[in-house]
Amino acid sequence: MIISPPNRLSDRIEEVGGKISTELRSIVREVEEYVSTANHYGDALVGASQNLSKTEDRNVIREIVAQLIHETKDVEAQNRALSEQLASSQAQVVELRETLDTIRYESLTDDLTTLANRKHFDRSLLQAMEEAEDSGEPMSLLMTDIDHFKKFNDTFGHQTGDQVLRLVAIAVKQNVKGQDIPCRYGGEEFAVILPKTNLRQAVAVAENIRKAVMAKELIKRSTGENLGRITISIGCSHYTPGDTMQDIIERADQCLYAAKRSGRNLVKCETDPDVNVMDSVVTASGAA
Repeated sequence: MIISPPNRLSDRIEEVGGKISTELRSIVREVEEYVSTANHYGDALVGASQNLSKTEDRNVIREIVAQLIHETKDVEAQNRALSEQLASSQAQVVELRETLDTIRYESLTDDLTTLANRKHFDRSLLQAMEEAEDSGEPMSLLMTDIDHFKKFNDTFGHQTGDQVLRLVAIAVKQNVKGQDIPCRYGGEEFAVILPKTNLRQAVAVAENIRKAVMAKELIKRSTGENLGRITISIGCSHYTPGDTMQDIIERADQCLYAAKRSGRNLVKCETDPDVNVMDSVVTASGAA
């Protein structure tokens, strides 16, 4: 079964939901028809039993038996039809559920980098903070920004800029654990949610990501030209009981901008002496 892809996710969800409803109604109709046939067969058995008890005529008995055989074959045919319909419907529903899973994945995934998108980030960060609050386990957050990305993008074009974003996304994914959630926060900024990870461990993860990005040479696909290396700056914060999402994000941002101010291609955390997390957040303009 091929489902044509409407432009909007809501349209696709509505389409798949309609197909599931149609399939379920078809199953209900088949079951109702089978129940009706089974009831008729039951009545036929009762009638045959009563008629057999009233006669010893061989011809009458043969007619009753012939009728029962005919009724039994009808029930068998109906049973086979129902079994085939249920098997077909099961396959259809499984396929439709897989389609819904795909739509759900797409709704929470950034198309360019295949990382979790901002919507997924917001949900996952809130969940990670709630789990940290309940369990007492540590939880940390990385905010990452590509250094001089705007200049790079303006110089080499958006396609090459997209290549840079994918390169950084790959480096991030390759340096996190299964429980960690790497996200594209927006533009050239990435975030990594680190459940059950203290600040020291988060800094180690951030350093691995920073080094992995710096180690990659960027080659322009259209010409094969070596464009050199790119670098990223990373800020690390950790969950403190009572934090809001804005609190932990702002502290990570402050650390990120401290890394920018200190020369870029650095990792800074909220316990570093040159990071004052009580200051107001520095705006992103001019900090690329």
